[in-house]
Amino acid sequence: MVIKSAQTGQRSSDKFEDLFINDKNQNIQNEIEVLKSRPLMKRVVDSLNLQFTYYKQGRIKMTNAYKECPFRVQVIRVSDSSRSFSLNIKFSRDNKFQVNRSGQVYSMGQRFTNGTDSFYLTSEVKGPLSGEYIVNWSSAAAAAATYSGALQVIPKTPGTGIVNTSIMTSHPQLGADIVNKLMEEYARFTIEQKKESSDKIISFIDQRVGVTGRELDSIQQVLLDYKERHNVIDAGAQSESYFSIMSESDKLINQQSLEIGKTETISNYLLDSRNENTKVPTTLMIADATLEGLIAEYNKVQIERQQMLDANILPDHPRVKEAKAKVEKLRIRILESLRNIRSSISSTIGAARKRNEESQSQLERIPRKMKEQVEIEQNLVGRQNLYEFLQEKREETAITRASTLSNSSVIGMAYPSGVPVKPNRRTIWLLAILLGLGLPALFIFIGEILNDKVTTRYDIEKLTSTPILGEIGHSFSKNTMVVNKTTRNMVAEQFRNIRSNLQYVLKNSEKSVILVTSSFSGEGKSYVTTNMGAVIALTGKKTVILELDIRKPKLLKGLDIQKGPGISNYLLGKGDLADMIKPVPGQENLFVLGCGPVPPNPAELLLDPKIDELFAWLRNHFDVLLIDTAPIGMVSDAMTLSKFATCTLYLVRQGHTFKKQIALIDEFYTGKKLPGVSIVINDVKLKPGYGYYGYGRYGYGYGYGYGSYYEEEKQKGNFFRKLLTGFDLQKIFGRSKRR
Repeated sequence: MVIKSAQTGQRSSDKFEDLFINDKNQNIQNEIEVLKSRPLMKRVVDSLNLQFTYYKQGRIKMTNAYKECPFRVQVIRVSDSSRSFSLNIKFSRDNKFQVNRSGQVYSMGQRFTNGTDSFYLTSEVKGPLSGEYIVNWSSAAAAAATYSGALQVIPKTPGTGIVNTSIMTSHPQLGADIVNKLMEEYARFTIEQKKESSDKIISFIDQRVGVTGRELDSIQQVLLDYKERHNVIDAGAQSESYFSIMSESDKLINQQSLEIGKTETISNYLLDSRNENTKVPTTLMIADATLEGLIAEYNKVQIERQQMLDANILPDHPRVKEAKAKVEKLRIRILESLRNIRSSISSTIGAARKRNEESQSQLERIPRKMKEQVEIEQNLVGRQNLYEFLQEKREETAITRASTLSNSSVIGMAYPSGVPVKPNRRTIWLLAILLGLGLPALFIFIGEILNDKVTTRYDIEKLTSTPILGEIGHSFSKNTMVVNKTTRNMVAEQFRNIRSNLQYVLKNSEKSVILVTSSFSGEGKSYVTTNMGAVIALTGKKTVILELDIRKPKLLKGLDIQKGPGISNYLLGKGDLADMIKPVPGQENLFVLGCGPVPPNPAELLLDPKIDELFAWLRNHFDVLLIDTAPIGMVSDAMTLSKFATCTLYLVRQGHTFKKQIALIDEFYTGKKLPGVSIVINDVKLKPGYGYYGYGRYGYGYGYGYGSYYEEEKQKGNFFRKLLTGFDLQKIFGRSKRR
């Protein structure tokens, strides 16, 4: 719609209209706030009866049944109009219905209650009603707040009075009706505002007409009494010139007195506290440009302040306070201007009276009675002119009120949209696709960034050029020894695969010494050493395992062999080496040499010259020596023993070894600080999301058609543990103590 300005291009010369009507350009932003105000929307709610909202309950969702509901709820009594409530109305047969599933059945027109509130239903259609409906009731103020919050009023083009008005609702026809009714109520509101202004003007003129009429009647009665009492006749031709001068002077004095009366009237109006929030009534033709501008500005600020209050802006709001302060300043300036005008008029009247007195001195011979008659008649003429002027302005204002038009007009009515604006299916689909692809990728990326443990074979290969000898899968067996000549499970086959690869490292050496170490504790050195010894012994080679992790020995415990004298005893010269070596139960060609009692100085003990004798004796009596040593990343034992080794098996445990420790392996390999370093990946588990596990590039995976080659090791545990096999069980159920 367009909000029109009431001011014409040509400035009016009528001071009365300038002061009372104050036609100025409309402030579009103020009018937009009025359009969005709750009082105006409350008029729309009352007009369209939007306190009730009807919804049809469907199988999946509720739909707004605006103008489609076959009944209406009529209010008999609502005890608390500020409280919102809902009614669940379900129809059965014969137009019977239940309210809020209470079980009691009502008929159309029958009174029913909801707490302390009472209602009845009226049918909007002929025929039986069916279905379930939800009726929501809220106060007119609450409904107005809801709809005004959803309303949008936007200027179409800056600098013009054209605005676009729209609202988003769950029912398109409801939105169209609200917008159309809002524009209609705004037009009525502006007409009411203009008529209220006209009514105030008419009321003021009526008051002044009454006062002036009584003064006029009094002067007429005085003149009549004077003529009857003194029998006054015409003064004669000789006094006409003097009377002419006196008449002109008196006329000027009367005109100026009228102006003073106007200033006094306006001053009294401004000084009256009852009029502090209304416009200045009139200056009644006071010809003073400064005063006209001040009064026009005063009336404009009063109108703007009243518009802000009508738009529900609180009196304590800074804008309202600022307008009030501006009104007070203008009032003081107007009063000062009126005092200056009265002073100027008084000077003019003084000069006119002086001329009048000179004329009167020439009329000393004229009878005093004739002089008094002229004065009374001149006063009477002035009051008659003022009375006629006020009557004329009253008729003009009444005509203006009767022909009042709204300052807005509708360019285009609101029509309901046939296409839903929310939800946007295409946007939702696109967002769902982006989230479906992006979130998993983001989670995987963040997981990879935050993961500082070795997860895949690629994590090792990108950090070091050290060869990877093989991979050992996670074993669910309770026994440390998983390799014997009858086992064909996954882990046993992987140990056999490492044994085959080890031939390329040892290069058919007849007497081999294999050093097994890792970066820190818990990576499975004892487990791998034990089973590597078993798998090598199966080839017929006489193999011995040396428990040289003399700081935390646990190799014998894993083999269920009792502790006894061992390496520490031998190095101290307290035993025969042949008596200390024990065969491993159930394993041919496999023996173990325990560490003996844990010494207080293990590092110095390994530097004893008898350690050379130990290895020389063992090389003479065994084909393969496997050294289970302490973690090289923590202590120096492995470095001390590396001079006896043919090759080194460096263990890396999936999900346990830190990626930064791979740099240590690379340092040992490239710097040749350890002999023949090769990596063995331990405790490999199947993990989803990595094409790598199954067990590596050699095709070892859980159940991918290889059952004819080896037996599958069964997992122990409940259903959930089996279900989560593909996840990192070490993190979920706790790390294995053995490997």
